Amino acid sequence: MSSADLAGWLARLEQLHPTEIDMGLQRVASVAARLGISRPAPLVFTVTGTNGKGSTCAALDQLLQQAGLRTGVYTSPHLLVYNERVRIAGQNVSDQMLCEAFARIDAARAEVSLTYFEFGTLAALLLFQQSGLDAVVLEVGLGGRLDAVNIVDPDVAVVTSIGLDHQEYLGDTRESVGYEKAGILRPGIKLVCSETDMPSTFQVEVERQHAQLLQRTEHYGWRSTGSSWQLFGQDQQSQRRCIDKVPATSIPKDNLATALQAFWAAGLALSDEQIIDALSRVSVTGRMQRRTVSWRGQPRRLLLDVGHNPHAANFLARELAADRVPRVAVFGLLADKDLAGVIAPLAGTFCHWALAPLPSPRTRPVVDLVTCLTTMGESCRSYGSIAEALKASLDDTPATTEIVIFGSFFSVSAAILWLNQQSQDLNNG
Repeated sequence: MSSADLAGWLARLEQLHPTEIDMGLQRVASVAARLGISRPAPLVFTVTGTNGKGSTCAALDQLLQQAGLRTGVYTSPHLLVYNERVRIAGQNVSDQMLCEAFARIDAARAEVSLTYFEFGTLAALLLFQQSGLDAVVLEVGLGGRLDAVNIVDPDVAVVTSIGLDHQEYLGDTRESVGYEKAGILRPGIKLVCSETDMPSTFQVEVERQHAQLLQRTEHYGWRSTGSSWQLFGQDQQSQRRCIDKVPATSIPKDNLATALQAFWAAGLALSDEQIIDALSRVSVTGRMQRRTVSWRGQPRRLLLDVGHNPHAANFLARELAADRVPRVAVFGLLADKDLAGVIAPLAGTFCHWALAPLPSPRTRPVVDLVTCLTTMGESCRSYGSIAEALKASLDDTPATTEIVIFGSFFSVSAAILWLNQQSQDLNNG
């Protein structure tokens, strides 16, 4: 296989293991041991949570780079290209780097069967170790305790939120989810926890591991101060620190505060000005991302958000409630997500819902979406794709109507790909 044929490698990885998800650490840990990659950098942050992981990782990476550290970040899933999952010094790694890493892992694994995600995790760890990094940020893909990322012992554990998602793997109660997410803890570890309503199972594990807990609202957080806001927390000397006049941001403030507290918990320091500068540059494609496009000669406002569970839908509803403008939704959902739980917080928010299947075999049938929304008294119509739903929404609504595309990474990626194509066609025409 060509060393530059990333698409070929990814297609092969999807077929190597009998199931897409196979929770457990024994197989992936054995291959990591053969490669000697269980410690990818001197400083390791592991980030888990039901929502908020991506923006927390992005903010933490900006802070680490601002401090002059050479960093690696591993996240999932990706929106447009697989390379987004593995970033070194703020840049996606190349196709060739990934292919060479996959080849080494393939040779080392011998008889051991690995899932697509496990292969990708090992590739990230291998590339990080080869690059001589100062710090890495590892985002848990699913749960925590049995996720492939958990073969690495972190120096700082970060928990962004604890809610229901992936119930078929993590259980259908917050107690079971909390236990799984507590699996990233190690004895005496520093734990930065944004979740303020900790399940008892999570609390038990925190106490059993004697974790050094820093919890949002009690030890760190943020406050609104009119046109700006204030961050507070505990610095590397456990001294209280307040940072005033932080500019407005589209990134959830809970996540920015959590990233900063994790940075401090690692014993790192920056001036107030440097922190503000780093956090003001944080952006995450598809996470509460506003975008203006030209359509039929008029500017149109779009909001793209990958939120796909009730917790994310509640956050989206609160954010939209602060600005009462006419809106329509472009929406698709995967079959394993809580449809009613996602729609309920947003009932009455949109003038109309444009519904579409997702470009995935795991998509929820559009008829299910129509039935649920109609039952709730919402206006809706189905389309053949996210692109068709977005185009119709742009064509059929006044220029003052904002279009919100959400429900899945697949929803947002399909919308971005279509928008990029329209821009390309316009430029080429």
